[in-house]
Amino acid sequence: MYDFDKVTDRSGTYSLKWDIKNGELPMWVADMDFQTAPEITEEIVKRAQHGVFGYTIIPDEWYDAYAGWWQTRHNFMMNKQRLIFSTGIVPIISSCVRKLTTAAENVVILTPVYNVFVNSIVNNGRNVLQCPLKYEYGCYSIDFDTLENCLAQPQTTLMIFCNPQNPTGRIWSREELAKVGELAHRHGVTVIADEIHCDITDPDCEYVPHASASELCKQNCVVCLSPTKAFNLAGLQTAAAYVPNEHLYNKVKRALNTDEVAEPNAFAVQAAVAAFNKGGSWLDELREYIFQNKQLVSKFLEKQLPQVKLVQSQATYLLWLDISKTSENSDVFADEIRHKTGLYLSNGAQYGKGGESFLRMNIACPRAFVLDGLERLKKAVLE
Repeated sequence: MYDFDKVTDRSGTYSLKWDIKNGELPMWVADMDFQTAPEITEEIVKRAQHGVFGYTIIPDEWYDAYAGWWQTRHNFMMNKQRLIFSTGIVPIISSCVRKLTTAAENVVILTPVYNVFVNSIVNNGRNVLQCPLKYEYGCYSIDFDTLENCLAQPQTTLMIFCNPQNPTGRIWSREELAKVGELAHRHGVTVIADEIHCDITDPDCEYVPHASASELCKQNCVVCLSPTKAFNLAGLQTAAAYVPNEHLYNKVKRALNTDEVAEPNAFAVQAAVAAFNKGGSWLDELREYIFQNKQLVSKFLEKQLPQVKLVQSQATYLLWLDISKTSENSDVFADEIRHKTGLYLSNGAQYGKGGESFLRMNIACPRAFVLDGLERLKKAVLE
């Protein structure tokens, strides 16, 4: 029903992703090259045609849309009174770092992980405490002994947790989430769960909301939610914090309001409501298309470029490529690939310890782009 093979020219739109040289192919930053669901565009156009763009409230429909989506799609019952609008997930994280910790305290992250977590910590004068994930037999897991050592440090007060994980694509199990929650509670550490990638899973896979894993998880977390990754709406700045615990909810709400990141632009509400209420069919077709892109990459690498190994994953449209047989310096190697072929990938070193011999590839694009990118990668590696 939806045409994901269609190529949309993004030049002239001030696109961060496509601010490149002629002939280059960007497969780096996490936004999609697909037009969003037409049901969402229709609501945005309808709002734009009204012509008046004054201050916007958060209506009941917004709360209902979030709660309905998570109940229907993820079998999780939310308390709507514990949802807070925000302009984005990074603003939520940065505000929580400022509100829930003090200067020079430790914030734990499981690396390799989304590099902006580090920015939110360092820019606010806190210490980054990296807990490397285990990488064995092509799969990632949590090293719980190391994690507990990090959480037990007297100056550790916060953990930022990516669920599903970016860049590795891991969906954490209920047991793993419960263990994280139990350790965090034991050592008095609050968990921020970034779940922005939760709706981009392989067709037969389902993520587990952190707050649903156990009562300890539920009462000790700030969950970051948004339709922006799943529906390609990042530029509209629309997200939510879900904080089940009343005391913690009040602190986070005050933090977001103090930092002035709790007021929507004129399109943020309509886009989110349309996504959750009308975008389900589009999303299901998108997930299948991305999964087919992933299978294409897997078969190509296996047959034509065995020097590069695709890490097993269940979520996100970001592929984590093991280049250890080719290079141990992804920063230099990514630059070489771009210089030789114009293929622009993310270097794994920027995602922290354990990412030095990996590249990240964004396959949320028409299949023609994926094929082009693979041929460029092959040329860079073999020539």
